[in-house]
Amino acid sequence: MPELITSLSNPVVKQARSLRQKKARAEAGLFIVEGIHHVGEAVEAGWDIQSVLYAPDLLTSDFARDLIAHLEKNRVRTQPVSAQVMDSLADKDNPTGLLALLSQRTWTLAGLSAADVSSAVALVSPQDPGNVGSILRTMDAVGVDALFLLDGGVDEFHPSVVRASMGAIFWKRIIRASFDEFIAWVQQHGMQLIGTSARAETDYYSAQVKRPWVLLLGSEQKGLSSSPLSACDLTVSLPMRGRASSLNLSVAAGILLYEFSIYK
Repeated sequence: MPELITSLSNPVVKQARSLRQKKARAEAGLFIVEGIHHVGEAVEAGWDIQSVLYAPDLLTSDFARDLIAHLEKNRVRTQPVSAQVMDSLADKDNPTGLLALLSQRTWTLAGLSAADVSSAVALVSPQDPGNVGSILRTMDAVGVDALFLLDGGVDEFHPSVVRASMGAIFWKRIIRASFDEFIAWVQQHGMQLIGTSARAETDYYSAQVKRPWVLLLGSEQKGLSSSPLSACDLTVSLPMRGRASSLNLSVAAGILLYEFSIYK
């Protein structure tokens, strides 16, 4: 077993900490995954795990210890660290004592066929990583195949995306593209593009949805502008009975995805 790391300035610890920054993730091609459940999902999904840091004093479950043993058996580098070091790396209070450094995995429009996608979500310049992760989690719950991130926005490997996805990020294709590239792909594959707008005349409940489809959502602050809306085959609205003018992006996505995936 490697020697226990107790120094906060150890190079291994500093590299792990740096991956909370987008620039460092992009340069290294790595991202950080925190928590026993999340690392377990990454292992089960077959992602490339570069190394694992764990605090022996914090690992109390048999599952966690078995996971470490499994990784060691498969020659993944495992490094014990002190509870203090783990606490300095954790993104939340009361860390579970386990985090991993994973290689990023990317998909492209060119490598995506119509057979891969019967339903999907597309987000235009999303800004809140928690929303993106929550949408991935809902996509997994209802069986939606892919997520398109259009025209920039939040990095899908942001720690908050990974955490909020509850492991769904390891099972769903995530494709970055420009809006124009995305529209060309949608039209080429005959997918129904469903936009959202508070001013849409069609209620989401009465919408005529047909597979394959893509649900298109705008950013948290601005929603969809006129140009993306004009590209949609169908635009739907969510009824608002009170004084609120809009819903949280992931909440709106959850309502629509359950309606379109489960009940239609």
